[in-house]
Amino acid sequence: MKKSERSVALWAMTILLAILGLGSLFGGLWLILLGGSWYYAVAGILFLATALLLVKRSPAALTVYALLVIGTLVWALWEAGLDWWPLAARGDIIAVVGFLLLMPWITRRLGERQPMAGVPAPGAYPVGAFRGAGIPLTASLAIVLVVAVASWFTDPHRIDGTVPARQQTASAGTPGDGSGPTIPDGEWHAYGRTGYGQRYSPLTGITPENADRLEVAWTYHTGDHRGRPGDPKETTFEVTPLKIGNRLFLCSPHQLVIALDATTGKEVWRRDLEINPRNLALQHLTCRGLSYHPASRSVAASPGPAAPQTEPASPATGTTPVGAGNCASKLFMPTADGRLVALNPEDGSVCSGFGQNGEINLWANMPNVKPGAYYSTSPPVVTADLIIVGGTVLDNVSTKEQSGVIRAFDVNDGHLVWNWDSARPDRTAPIAEGQTYTANSPNSWSISSVDEALGMVYVPLGNQPPDQFGGNRSPEVERFSSSVVALDLATGQVRWVFQTVHHDLWDYDVPAQPSLIDLTIDGQTVPALVQPTKQGELFVLDRRTGQPVLPVTEKPAPQGAVEGDHTAPTQPVSALSFDPPPLGGADMWGATMFDQLACRIALKRLRYEGRYTPPSLQGSLVYPGNFGVFNWGGVAVDPQRQIAFTTPAYLAFVSQMVPRQNDTDLYVQGGERPEFSLPALNENFGAPYAVKLGPFVSVLGLPCQEPPWGYVAAADLTTGEIVWKHKNGTTRDASPIPLPFHMGVPNLGGPIMTAGGVAFLSGTIDYYVRAYDVSNGRQLWESRLPAGGQATPMTYQGEDGRQYVLVVAGGHGSLGTKGGDSVIAYAVPR
Repeated sequence: MKKSERSVALWAMTILLAILGLGSLFGGLWLILLGGSWYYAVAGILFLATALLLVKRSPAALTVYALLVIGTLVWALWEAGLDWWPLAARGDIIAVVGFLLLMPWITRRLGERQPMAGVPAPGAYPVGAFRGAGIPLTASLAIVLVVAVASWFTDPHRIDGTVPARQQTASAGTPGDGSGPTIPDGEWHAYGRTGYGQRYSPLTGITPENADRLEVAWTYHTGDHRGRPGDPKETTFEVTPLKIGNRLFLCSPHQLVIALDATTGKEVWRRDLEINPRNLALQHLTCRGLSYHPASRSVAASPGPAAPQTEPASPATGTTPVGAGNCASKLFMPTADGRLVALNPEDGSVCSGFGQNGEINLWANMPNVKPGAYYSTSPPVVTADLIIVGGTVLDNVSTKEQSGVIRAFDVNDGHLVWNWDSARPDRTAPIAEGQTYTANSPNSWSISSVDEALGMVYVPLGNQPPDQFGGNRSPEVERFSSSVVALDLATGQVRWVFQTVHHDLWDYDVPAQPSLIDLTIDGQTVPALVQPTKQGELFVLDRRTGQPVLPVTEKPAPQGAVEGDHTAPTQPVSALSFDPPPLGGADMWGATMFDQLACRIALKRLRYEGRYTPPSLQGSLVYPGNFGVFNWGGVAVDPQRQIAFTTPAYLAFVSQMVPRQNDTDLYVQGGERPEFSLPALNENFGAPYAVKLGPFVSVLGLPCQEPPWGYVAAADLTTGEIVWKHKNGTTRDASPIPLPFHMGVPNLGGPIMTAGGVAFLSGTIDYYVRAYDVSNGRQLWESRLPAGGQATPMTYQGEDGRQYVLVVAGGHGSLGTKGGDSVIAYAVPR
């Protein structure tokens, strides 16, 4: 490089250092005023000192910068330990600039005397002047490299252990387990395989020894793609198919019901349930699965009145063909326009003897009729005599939404047997024609479980809208919000209720299906229920009474809600908890020290006193966020090993309350109020506050909290011990540059386990399905998916005797994962 070019490089470096210094100094001073770390201000001074010495072409610039490098390293190790990603965010820019300062086009200009005006330059310092100054910087950068290499191979978040040996021997489908009829080991009859919701298969064909040989056996495309006219933002392919006989049954987001040959993947039949685009769901468009009632459980239709059928707005576009009468067996499909349709598994024809021409109108007796605002996104519970249905309503749109009523219909003819309205919990007799259920009551949008031997259905409940303001909630709402409720199968009466959050102001509704499992504790068999929550608790309860099996402690919670509201003095915490430690400045992260600095400033400007910090006018940090440590995918439980396979995720959110002056303006979305048929999310019409709600991210769109953001983990359900925990997933499909950094990413979609000792998961935001050794969490295999796999897999046995793993890859609109229509079966080669 020519001398003039070296001079330009020197000045460019000087300007860069000055910019870095000014940004770090002023941002650091702001952080100090907020009570945060002094490091950034000190670093800014050293940046500026280095720049000033470069202007003077003094070799001391390298020595001063060496102080910055080594000081940063000491500070970073003190805050983060040997954790690569937090270290990288603190030191990446500083290390890169340090190496640039050692480049010849910089160092060869150092030591040159600056000419005075009118006086020729007298020459340069001796060469040794630079060499002496460069040694500290070279040495400090070498130390940084050593620490970086050591941290790359260190994972301070990892827990290693081995799951206890099997304790039970009974098959998951044997009679008497309370889950209903005997289910062949090679089949999958409900969303969680059985009514117990365990997501556990007794198949042993795939083991830790052969899982790495799994390969695609067949692929099927539904033809149902995201982006049709009238689609909401959140169009998702979340289905877990059923396997009955040699057929697979699944549904698609746009309400197609499809039957496939389970061994070959060949389509047997399909039925389009013909939803008018104007009646599609306003907030979500999905179908998590179908429900099945076998012929062996059919009984004579019970006498009783037909369910009321008051149409809200002609939901279907055409007439529904009449099929094969009562049907020996039935598939039940909840549709996005608020119907429950019964189909014949043989050919997809409508079971005309059920309801009115094969369907029940779920809008019957519903208040605040608004097509598309209410439907059941999850498969109903089916028992010998009943089909039990909940439904979802729009969150944070208004205080005049539909009811969260739970209804039980006769499984044969569809007449209403009982209805449980949480505002009138003791009045479960079928509602009279012309009456309506309670508006805006807590709803159950997730999947329920059932124990027919005990005669109870277990219902996870959410909040009354709006989620972040509870000043107007009734005593009944306070009792049942964010709870799991056991209802009597025969009458719908409450047998017990366990509340997972008191006076929920954080959208911590109970999102996941309760998993039922018999545990051996102190030599005694305890019928248990495992309830995952968004805030990270796994409540293990006696499902007969709702009393905790593992201890639950009421701990003091932060106080001070917005005007007109209040907070609960304590909140329940389980002995088995994946609740993360509270966030502090040292937990902030970014691609560089500067967006990390911005996140530290943002954290200090928010109200944050740990978990359950109330929403506020200034903005509150909600951690864990309402995305959940656990969401609708739930957990898988192994009745033999007595463990749960879990997928905890950690993302912080920010909620800020915005006072409403009237009930018409848009306070958080801007513009004019939309048409009645469109949602205005987070506006909370009718409440005193709207809410600004979003993830806690940096100016670059990265999470402000440091990784990992997602794990796989196993927990002993008899002791509450987390046996092992490993970060899971890469950033390949979540970053502008598709680099597969193994950072641990969030998951949406559940896991499954098998008696062969292998677990499967496809819901991470990178597009992979993975297999894990249940005993220690070791990843055994992965396969690239063509789209996001935000669904829960399932496994079954084909007619060829092989065990298959079935994965749906269709993406999730709100997560931004790639959409698709793929159903993929994997098997070990013959």
